[in-house]
Amino acid sequence: MDPLFSIITVTWNAAGVIAPTMQSVQRQTSSDYEMLIIDGASTDDTLAIVRQASIAGLRVFSEPDNGLYDAMNKGISRARGRYLIFLNAGDTFADDTVLARLALLTADNPGVIYGQTQLVDKNRNVVGMRHLTAPKRLTAGSFLNGMVVCHQAFVARRDLVPQYDLQYKLSADYDWCIKVLRKSPANAYAGPAPIISYLADGMTTRYHRASLWERFRIMSRHYGTGKAIVRHLTFIPRYLKRRFGSSANNQ
Repeated sequence: MDPLFSIITVTWNAAGVIAPTMQSVQRQTSSDYEMLIIDGASTDDTLAIVRQASIAGLRVFSEPDNGLYDAMNKGISRARGRYLIFLNAGDTFADDTVLARLALLTADNPGVIYGQTQLVDKNRNVVGMRHLTAPKRLTAGSFLNGMVVCHQAFVARRDLVPQYDLQYKLSADYDWCIKVLRKSPANAYAGPAPIISYLADGMTTRYHRASLWERFRIMSRHYGTGKAIVRHLTFIPRYLKRRFGSSANNQ
């Protein structure tokens, strides 16, 4: 019988951050999942650490790839679960009951289940909530306000998901989420308690400006250039607040 959730984790030389991710999955009170490690032929101890976790339903694939989103596409192709969760190396579930809570929301077969995200530092200390709050009602139009739901906290039904568009190197997840939402018949909100702890040192964080340019292109493609320009003008105060405000709000 296929599992309810496929947890897809992409790795490449992630030995320094992968252990908390594996431990987080292992501690879940629900066991109705499989975990796929899509590794880009790591040369460090990533795979050894992964296998030491002894997670039931773990499947490991290690081979060269063409980047993060190519690896995620491989995960989609190999997944068996009804819902997909992309949990990056270094990120974790916010607590041990997250999968059990999400499972309760699958009864009505929503297209997307989503929730809030908290930020953690390299020592796993919570430093605050993500700068954007996931809305109680989510539609494709919600993403005109930016990436309002963190990708890791966006749980999508597998029969609705496309492959990631590889023309985008940093923000293909933004494009992907919009496409999924446009196909989703209904979405379920997991509530105000965070479901994901996001390690605030990811690829998009390090290449923030390039990521924003890609997101502008994607926004223009889905909503029109005029709306994208107007919306980005409204983002300026938000950007300045994050840039010069508390570092705890940076992502």
